[in-house]
Amino acid sequence: MKTRPLVLMAVFSALCLCGISRGTPIEFTAVLSGAAESPPNDSAGTGTADVWYDSTTHWLQVSVVFSGLTGTSTASHIHAATALPDTGTAGVATETPSFPGFPLGVTSGSYTDSFDLTLLSSFNASFVTANGGTAAGAEAALVAAMWAGESYLNIHSTYRPGGEIRGFLHKVPDSSATAAMVIFALIAMVGFYRNQRIPAFAEVDET
Repeated sequence: MKTRPLVLMAVFSALCLCGISRGTPIEFTAVLSGAAESPPNDSAGTGTADVWYDSTTHWLQVSVVFSGLTGTSTASHIHAATALPDTGTAGVATETPSFPGFPLGVTSGSYTDSFDLTLLSSFNASFVTANGGTAAGAEAALVAAMWAGESYLNIHSTYRPGGEIRGFLHKVPDSSATAAMVIFALIAMVGFYRNQRIPAFAEVDET
């Protein structure tokens, strides 16, 4: 009997957390560096990437800021999927030869654009072929790789044509969901301890 409130609260918490996340764009982030490339290099270049995925609209927004490249930029895109999280290499998943409009021929810059993942043109043709030959298949594979930590965004340059700086994408924790989890955990604890005290009070009343 004592465990029932906890079970019910756990189920309720899960349902509430699902409701919070439904329809909300999911954010992934990466820190770019030469040390994170494969193979690693001595580039002093740095950067950050933020990627938002909306499962309702099927849009992907990409924002990149970078500086200090040793060479000048020649391309940038997302690769997927590596065999293991946070390591290895993979083919280009997004549009080739680069994100459209990405600043090229520079050592620093910023970039933001959005992509309709229902369009084949948003992907590398070979990535589409490898994932069922449809945009839906490519979208599912890309998102799965991002969730698993098996995709990375990198910037290629004249110094390192294969990639000067890169970073693996990881989901950013949902602060609202985290807060809700804490609240419901506290409620569950209160319910548990209250349930623990009831028999003791009952015994006192009976005597």
